[in-house]
Amino acid sequence: MSKQSKTVLLPGQGKLLNVLGEQVKLARLRRNLSAEQLAERAGIARTTLLRLEHGDGGAALSTLVKTLFVLGLEQDILLIAKDDLMGYRMQDLGLLTKKRARSKNAK
Repeated sequence: MSKQSKTVLLPGQGKLLNVLGEQVKLARLRRNLSAEQLAERAGIARTTLLRLEHGDGGAALSTLVKTLFVLGLEQDILLIAKDDLMGYRMQDLGLLTKKRARSKNAK
């Protein structure tokens, strides 16, 4: 009996992975590819592809990249965190904080 560990995710993370998996599956179906055909072209096992399509958090990032490449969507991976609005805001707040000049009375 093999042991398979279930990846523990926060509720929001699980939902995101399910949406991502569904999008990959729809992209595959739009191209009239079977799961077996896509898996073979991506060099992964069919069960691995199905795990990705079902939003399994244990699926490797390389599996996603290989799959997107075969689907012609590899450039989509570069859009992740491209426009980091929160990061920019945090950085700007730090840049806007001015240091006070020394007091004239200080020696």
